[in-house]
Amino acid sequence: MSSRGRANIGSQFEYSNLGRGLLGQALARRAGMDYESLVRSRITAPLGMSSTGITLSPGMKARLAVGHNDKLVAVPNWDLPALAGAGALRSSANDMLTFLAANLGYVKSALSPAMAAMLTVRRPTGSDMGEVGLAWIVTKASGGEIVWHNGGTGGYRSFVGYDAKARVGVVVLSNTFTGAGVDDIGMHLLDSHVPLLPGPKEHKETSVDPKILEGYVGQYQLAPNFILTFTREGNQLFTQATGQPKFPIFPESQRDFFLKVVDAQVTFETDAHEHVTSVMLHQNGSNMSAKRVP
Repeated sequence: MSSRGRANIGSQFEYSNLGRGLLGQALARRAGMDYESLVRSRITAPLGMSSTGITLSPGMKARLAVGHNDKLVAVPNWDLPALAGAGALRSSANDMLTFLAANLGYVKSALSPAMAAMLTVRRPTGSDMGEVGLAWIVTKASGGEIVWHNGGTGGYRSFVGYDAKARVGVVVLSNTFTGAGVDDIGMHLLDSHVPLLPGPKEHKETSVDPKILEGYVGQYQLAPNFILTFTREGNQLFTQATGQPKFPIFPESQRDFFLKVVDAQVTFETDAHEHVTSVMLHQNGSNMSAKRVP
């Protein structure tokens, strides 16, 4: 789950896959070629990244790791023909290490000035992530700062990051899509003071009276433009975040529920009169309270 809202352009940071995809389209049209050709001509070919692209060669197909969901079930690859800039590229660990090596100065190329410019102008993200440059996130670390970005499509999660001061880069690729991702692994390798996330807790489903479930039905505001909506169908309770699909949630106690599609849980909170006043979302190590909308 992630929050999405409306704000004046340039007033605050908000990550947008749609924005990345539209930017890719705009750059490709400006260059007079498709997005894949643009990336190949400007980046992957000059750096010798032969295993990076959208269209897979027979050899790349043979080496492609099959993606899996969080239940370890194989899932089909995503294709993003209209918004390729949002995550259509496939790559290898070796190619991504080559890309990091260029950013760190180990590989000399004509791209060096552009890579440096990506960190020249920064803006605060308004969160513990730190700052954002041109696509790169910059987070303070014990020894300086870590420049990084992550990604996720159906069946896959990824992280690339580097410490410019130490001149060390890390690539973490996973062919399993999980809610927590692999960011903690990459950040921990770059800064040992960053803890690894604990493994997901095992949740055991129980049964709850439908009348109690009905009391949880409603909308809960997590952010100004981000609502968690809870609905009931028979004995099943569902949650749906603004702009996201509806998912079933399962009780492990009368007030505690968990999702199976991601490692996230919710706890309904009541006042002295047992009226439901809010819900607490537990996800990625954070506890976020959402007040019930009257």
